[in-house]
Amino acid sequence: MVDGKDPRPMLEVVKGGLSCEIFFPPLWIIAAPKDNPPFPVDAFAFEEDTFLVLSADTTVRDPKIPLVRIMTRLIETQPQVPGKVLVRGTAPARLLAIVHDLNQEPSWKKEWVEKALEGILRAAEGRNFQAIALPLLGSVHGAMDNDRFVSLLGGILKRTPLHHLKRLWLIVPKGKAQAIIASLRAMLGVSRQDEAFPSK
Repeated sequence: MVDGKDPRPMLEVVKGGLSCEIFFPPLWIIAAPKDNPPFPVDAFAFEEDTFLVLSADTTVRDPKIPLVRIMTRLIETQPQVPGKVLVRGTAPARLLAIVHDLNQEPSWKKEWVEKALEGILRAAEGRNFQAIALPLLGSVHGAMDNDRFVSLLGGILKRTPLHHLKRLWLIVPKGKAQAIIASLRAMLGVSRQDEAFPSK
């Protein structure tokens, strides 16, 4: 310290750093944790099972409903087909991706995840969604590894024409964003130097 002043240069933390995004026209994809949304979305995708238990609201809404009626409803409930995507609600919508059958071990299959990913993009396009949030299906409640998910997603993006969807938020575990985007960049054959990102 000289004359009461610190001679070291002032440093500041710059948010962002290494790129965690990729532009695969017309889609801008950014990987970020759940608690750090990069932009507002029209819909959130959820990893779900055939009886819609995994994303169910656990809040008791009407304690006056008799237990017998609740049990009867459960017994009469028919399972959903694995790979199917159900659209619920609006602003934002919920895209329930059926990728688990809790009666099987393991509860998920690669084919179900692939079909659900296709269904999510189809649902987004059909409803003119411009931005959606997508977790790494098969890894939230299952053991699908990130590279396998990226491979499935990349293959689907290569063969799926998109007209309305412009932004995809990949919801990733903390500390994994850069590795996942690097894998996706390699899968899609996108060079970082060739990317021209749209205005955000």
